[in-house]
Amino acid sequence: MAQIKLLHAINSALDIAMADDKSTVCFGEDVGHFGGVFRATSGLQEKYGKARCFNTPLVEQGIIGFANGLAAQGSVAIAEIQFADYIFPAFDQIVNEAAKFRYRSGNEFNVGKLTIRSPYGGGIAGGLYHSQSPEAYFAHTPGLKVVIPRNPYQAKGLLLAAIRDDNPVIFFEPKRLYRASIGEVPEEDYQLPLGKAEVVQTGTDITLLAWGAQMEIIEKAAQMASNDGISCEVVDLRTILPWDVETISKSVMKTGRLLISQEAPLTAGFASEIAATIQSECFLHLESPIARVCGLDTPYPLALEKEYVSDHLKVYEAIIKSVNY
Repeated sequence: MAQIKLLHAINSALDIAMADDKSTVCFGEDVGHFGGVFRATSGLQEKYGKARCFNTPLVEQGIIGFANGLAAQGSVAIAEIQFADYIFPAFDQIVNEAAKFRYRSGNEFNVGKLTIRSPYGGGIAGGLYHSQSPEAYFAHTPGLKVVIPRNPYQAKGLLLAAIRDDNPVIFFEPKRLYRASIGEVPEEDYQLPLGKAEVVQTGTDITLLAWGAQMEIIEKAAQMASNDGISCEVVDLRTILPWDVETISKSVMKTGRLLISQEAPLTAGFASEIAATIQSECFLHLESPIARVCGLDTPYPLALEKEYVSDHLKVYEAIIKSVNY
């Protein structure tokens, strides 16, 4: 298999999806000839024409409103929001229209063939308007699926699954890893299951759980902990909504401890939902309180980005504290 970057894996998935179904259209701000601000759609307009890969006006509510209309009339709509921070003007179209389309009609009509792609998270010195992780906002909305990959192989397989899923899917891409994460990816078409977590590393002393760009951080912390004789089970949630309660519960019942790390701020982040559910499911198996290592409850800073993020050192310290509780 070829070694490619996460960005190229995204592009490959889009290429395969557009070649596979002529009703597939890809659109957003600067996604056409320019190939998107990160070049994720490079070459698609040249290959499939301006009618299937095209630029939109700079109006996010309009992009998703248009996407809802396309999906409702049978197109496979792949909309790009240039940065996840820009998704909020489209919030109404996503949570009040896309998520409820099927429900309000008793499945007479739906927008199930809608996929919303957006780069999320920090790590590029983007400051407060280009670094947010808004997954928890959408996890509160029944009718959506929310997916976040951690590496090129996951990105391609999960994106193809998202595009072909019969529900509207928000696909957040870790922009910090676009060119930093490199791995083996099959050239051919393949899909990975949505709603299913992956146990990346087995262990016996504590379960470490994260998603997206935070995965490499908890893996690095797990390696530090192993030098102290602590065996960490590392799990990638992959899908935020619906999330895999069964796999996480099974892991925590084995290890007796859980540490969740997210890039988003601590308060009301998705780690809180996981902690509440696992506390209920695994209460009698827990050896220590469930730990959360997250971003700070402040706007995302520019100059103090390294102090803000949940890095491997903070996770390592939390592992030690949990194991020694």
